[in-house]
Amino acid sequence: MSKGLRVAMRVGLPVSGGSVVARGTMWRKRKLWVTLLAAPLLLVGVDTIYWQIAESSLQSNFALWLASQRVAGWTASTGDLTRGGWPFAATLTVPTVRLKVGASNRQNAVSWSADRLILRVGLFRPMVLGITPEGEQHLSLAGGPDLAFTAGRARVTMPVQAAGALPSWLQLTASNLRVTSANATDPATAWSVERLDAHFDLAPAAQASAPAIAVSLSADEIDPPGAIAHLLGPRIASFALEGALDGPLPDSGPLGDRAAAWRDGGGSLEVRRLALTWGPLALTGSVTLALDDELQPMGAGTAHIIGYAETLDALAAHGMLSRSASTAAKAVLSLLAHAPDDGSPPDVDVPLTLQYRTLAMRQVPLFRLPELTWH
Repeated sequence: MSKGLRVAMRVGLPVSGGSVVARGTMWRKRKLWVTLLAAPLLLVGVDTIYWQIAESSLQSNFALWLASQRVAGWTASTGDLTRGGWPFAATLTVPTVRLKVGASNRQNAVSWSADRLILRVGLFRPMVLGITPEGEQHLSLAGGPDLAFTAGRARVTMPVQAAGALPSWLQLTASNLRVTSANATDPATAWSVERLDAHFDLAPAAQASAPAIAVSLSADEIDPPGAIAHLLGPRIASFALEGALDGPLPDSGPLGDRAAAWRDGGGSLEVRRLALTWGPLALTGSVTLALDDELQPMGAGTAHIIGYAETLDALAAHGMLSRSASTAAKAVLSLLAHAPDDGSPPDVDVPLTLQYRTLAMRQVPLFRLPELTWH
């Protein structure tokens, strides 16, 4: 006996083969339509509940983070928070963010503010936090000038972690970035960067010879302020840096004491790759730096240089090098340089040393660095 016939007999319907089959077909279609209509409603309901949970978690974690900063001695304030982002993300808009620690004239002073921050956790990547600053940001370090930042687009990405804990990694991307002194009205004092990408791996508790901070950074189409642009040209075509700062990194005490402790613990900065293209200069190199007994940088490295003669002439013309140092350096480099067969500019590989604040090339002093102060 067919299933349709058994259903008809059970409910007392007349037993007619065609009628029973038709009713069974209609019932199956009705179930299909109910399912098709209910599935989206169910998905919307689940998504709404998930969004509410993610929003509550995002807001509570941000509140815990603010509280942990205040416990650590920071002054922290924000405007009224706004929730949003449904259906694909949980977002928290934070207006008028202000953070400050230390007296403004001290080395450990830091002040930062932003017109607005948007915190975002995607519902498909719940363990990754995105932070998008909007409007203007201000940063002041160690009593230095108030720097103003604006960008066409900027975003910081990091893993979600407990409030107060440092992220294990951090990614920064920005386009049309502009940095200037907030008190300056002359546009020639501003830096602008068309594109910036940076990735940081953070392990501040790392022991000696292990990277506490590893960085990979690249920037294109950099326009330096006029005081720098006149050296080699108004645009730095590209800059790239890959390196690591070895630990351990002391997290308390005066800055000078922490620098000494880092030095005594075997701390060093290793730049595995540095690349710069600016006007006539094309430079790639690597260097390892540490701090000497006077807490001044010292180290050694190598550089591959194209356009060395034009670069040395320009630096001497603008007082960055003495004429005698420029002439001596060109003489040494000319002896070491390689002239390509295709007629392109000569290139040279040269060792560099930094000792007693003096940068030298094969025992030829180039220039003396200003003293680094820690107090």
